[in-house]
Formats: sequence, C-alpha cells, structure tokens
Amino acid sequence: MLKRPLALAVLLGLTLPARADKVVAVAPLTTLGSEDTSSSSRELAAQLEREIAGLGGLKVVSASAVADAIKKAKKPALRSCEGEPACLAELGALVGAQIVIAGEVGGLGESKVVYLRATDVAAAKELRSTTLTVGPDDTTGGASGAVARLLAPDKYRGTLKFSIDVSGATIFVNGTKATASAKGEVPLAVGTQAVRVTHPEYRDFVRFIPVEYGKTTEVTVGMQQYPIIARDLQGKPLNKDQINYVDPPIYRRWYVVAGAAVGIAVIAAVVVGVLANDLPPVEQCYKIGGEDC
Repeated sequence: MLKRPLALAVLLGLTLPARADKVVAVAPLTTLGSEDTSSSSRELAAQLEREIAGLGGLKVVSASAVADAIKKAKKPALRSCEGEPACLAELGALVGAQIVIAGEVGGLGESKVVYLRATDVAAAKELRSTTLTVGPDDTTGGASGAVARLLAPDKYRGTLKFSIDVSGATIFVNGTKATASAKGEVPLAVGTQAVRVTHPEYRDFVRFIPVEYGKTTEVTVGMQQYPIIARDLQGKPLNKDQINYVDPPIYRRWYVVAGAAVGIAVIAAVVVGVLANDLPPVEQCYKIGGEDC
C-alpha cells in the first residue's frame, strides 16, 4: 500500500528543481539619481544577472522584473533609491528577495564606472560595495569579478602555477606554508602576494607576484645551489673534484692582507724614527735650568 506513494514521492523529488538558497534581485541601474534606460545599461544589468546565476544556489530576479513590480505596486520612488538601505530593503521585500544589487553608472563614452552595492533586505543594511569598470582598462574581472566580490568574496581568487627545477622545495605565501596541487597550482586571493620558495640546499627564491581574478599565472622558479651543502661535509672524505671553491672578495685575499700589514709596519717605523730625532739628548736635560726634561 505504501510503496506506490513512496515511489511517486521519490519520482517527484527527482524531477522537481532544487530549491534556491537565496533570492537576489537586480535593481534597475541609475544615472544621476534616475533610472538609466540606455541599451548599454540594460546589457550591463543582464551581464550581472548571468554572473549571479552562475554562482550557483541563487535565484535571480531580473532588473526588468523588478521594474514591472515597481510599476504594478505604484511605488515610483523605488525606481531610484540612491543607495539608501531602507529603500532597497523595501524594494527587495516587494519582489521577495533576500539581497538587492543596486548600481549607479558614471563616466563618459565607452569607459564607464558602476558603483555597486549589495543590501541585506531583512536587516536593511549594506553588506558590501565595489566598483565595476566597463571598458578596456578593467583588470578586476569585469562583471564576473564584481559579482564575486559582492556575493562570494571567497571565490574572488586566481591561481599561481609553480614550475620548480628541484624537488622537495617548500612554498610560502605571505609567511604561510602553501600546498600546491599535483600540477603545481596554488589558488590565492586576488592581489599582490609575497612568495618564497625554500629548500635546505638552495638559496631562497623570493618574489612579489600579482594574482589576477580567474587567471592562472605561471611562476618559473630557478633555484641556486649553495657552493657547499651540509651533506657534502658528512660521511666519507671528499675528493678534490667534489669541492666547489668560491673566490673570496678582493679585500680578503692573502696578498692584499699581507701588503696592508707591511705598509702599516713601514709607516709605524717612520713615525717612531721622526719622534726619536726630535727629542733632545739626555745629557742636555740637566743644563736647562737644572731641571729634568
């Protein structure tokens, strides 16, 4: 008796779409305090919507759907909240969203700057804000990077791929040991990172390396071996061809040191001779007033 309902429930469960964790609404973009209806702004809003959906686990309410909801509710003031959290929270509640993404567009021509903010509807409080540069000068990942910074900062990362010419080396990033994948890849937060590759038998490799969003940066590490390493000094005696000699700096070489010592001795002898010649004879000391010299 219970098998059919159970099977039906399982079947329905498999066919029904997964329920989104959160609903994110994209408010119509604005310019100078009013809604921006230009084609470029509509396309930018569409890009933001696609990137939000691409994060996974989110349902997106499009800017056009938000505009329709405002029109039906006869609340034109919600078209331009100018970043006010209370206004954006009311807008989010109107469309059943937990988070509202709003943006103010600035700039001229093809180069535009969009000031984006994410607002928590329940708390009527701004969560995060960021800047999106539209144009060839952008180096922060475009709409995809802006959405990641607003909604999933942990995903705003890039990758360093290490190619190290010795085995057994250890990688440190900002002083913390990092574990590379089998391909030598280390995912890191976007920005300039202090990288140090160390090995007990080689000199440290130290660099400041920029990490870009969504990109893999190749890092070729050429380690320089010490002239004599610890294991060469242990065990059986070394042959002459096993020892690497390094010339000392010129000021420490034997002929320079010996020459300097001879020069100092000659100068000292000259000084002593000059002083001895300037002193009067001992027998004359008693002829000057009968006093000792």
